[in-house]
Amino acid sequence: MQLTAVLTPAEEGGYVAFNPETGTTTQGESVAEAVENLREATELFLEEFPQRRILGHSLMTTFELSHA
Repeated sequence: MQLTAVLTPAEEGGYVAFNPETGTTTQGESVAEAVENLREATELFLEEFPQRRILGHSLMTTFELSHA
């Protein structure tokens, strides 16, 4: 099963990793560590709360604000 990982820099360093299909979130000191931690957290989540079907990948894009 292939899922989405959204990574953002954490204020204290490292990265926060989020999986929009399941809502799992974790962090890591590097991109690789954050993704691995997210994989583990998502596997544990799905063991506890099996999903009959995941509807596909989330669509990610960017947008601008006129007053930031």
